[in-house]
Order: sequence, then structure tokens, then C-alpha cells
Amino acid sequence: MKSIDTTLQRVAVWDLPIRLFHWALAALIAFSWWSAEEGHLDWHMRSGLAVLTLLIFRVLWGIFGSSTARFANFVHGPRILMAYLRDMRGWDPVGHSPLGALSVLALLIALKIQVMTGLVQTDDDGLVEGPLAHLVSFDTAEAAHDLHEITFDLLVALIVLHVGAIAFYRIARGKKLVRPMITGSASFAAGTKPMRPGKWWVALLCLLGALAMTRWVLAGAPPFGP
Repeated sequence: MKSIDTTLQRVAVWDLPIRLFHWALAALIAFSWWSAEEGHLDWHMRSGLAVLTLLIFRVLWGIFGSSTARFANFVHGPRILMAYLRDMRGWDPVGHSPLGALSVLALLIALKIQVMTGLVQTDDDGLVEGPLAHLVSFDTAEAAHDLHEITFDLLVALIVLHVGAIAFYRIARGKKLVRPMITGSASFAAGTKPMRPGKWWVALLCLLGALAMTRWVLAGAPPFGP
């Protein structure tokens, strides 16, 4: 009988741009919540614009970046998802699992809605407005405000599910998902193909592109804050 090689090796999983994106986004979401709760709305808007820049960068890096960052490599159809749910232990490739990919997409979509509504929202009295509220009617801006609050509750629920999934994989499957997002590598069976890294200059271009797009979105917006 042929023996099975159970040797483990460290394999590159997440590149530096993805790890920086992940932790910066987590920090900005927390700061956005705090600044809104404390009434620091100027800083809340600035934080939202920083989130917008990160989201644009993530989309660009998801097209031109490393193998585990590219949407084409981790977004799968129903057939692969169902096969994964039947045998979670049988998933060998590095990067997002089919179920993890759904979580990532849900979080990104919720954040995009959150940012878009934040740009055009206004409160009931019309005293607090997003930088692009002047481009839509008052009723639309009010509706955006309500959707902004609803989407945040949805975002919190998705974050709780995300953290719960990390705990589940750690306890039930013995997989450590947090450490690889810090160090960039994880233990896999010998022979597992590592992440194919992206080019640093492509990451820089994606960041510059994201900054330029954010600036373009705000072109013509009235200044806010001191």
C-alpha cells in the first residue's frame, strides 16, 4: 500500500497588500462607528472616504493582483460550493474557500452600499449631509440616510458571522485563519501550490488609481470640516 505523505510545509497564502487592506479596513470600520457615535461627523466622512479608497483598491487588486486576491480564482459557482459543503476537509488550494468567498463578497457589497449611501445621505433636518448630497433630491438623500443605517446593522451581522466562522474553523477544523492574515503564510500538506504573488509596482498603480478615483468621485463636492 502506498503511504500518504502527511508532511506539512509553510506556504505563502496572502500577500502584503491584501493583509494591509484587511487590517486597515477593520480599523476604519471601527473608527467610522466610533466617530458617528461620538458626533465627530467630519472625521466620520473622512473615514468613509478612506474606506471608499480601500474598496476601489481591492477591486483593482482583485483583477490584477496575486493569485489568492483575484476574484476569478476564488469566486465559484453553486456546484463547487455544494461539493465543498459536503466535504470541507477535502479543500486543498490556498486562499479563500468557496464558503469564505461568499462571506468576502457579502462584506464587500455591504460596504459599497454603506459608502455610496453615505456619500449622498442627509439627516431628517438636512443639517448633516454627505459630500454628494447636493446631487440628489432631499427625499433621495433621506432614503439614503435610512439605508445607510440599515446597511450598517447588516454589516455588523456579517462581521459577527465572519468572526464566528473563524472560530468554527479553528475549533472544529483545526485551521488557524487569523495568523496567516498577519504573517502571510500557513501550514499545508507538502506539495501544495503557494500563492502566486503580484507585482509591487502593480499594487502601487492600483493604490494610485484608487486615490485618483476617490478624488474624481468628490470632484465638485463642497468642502467639509476645518
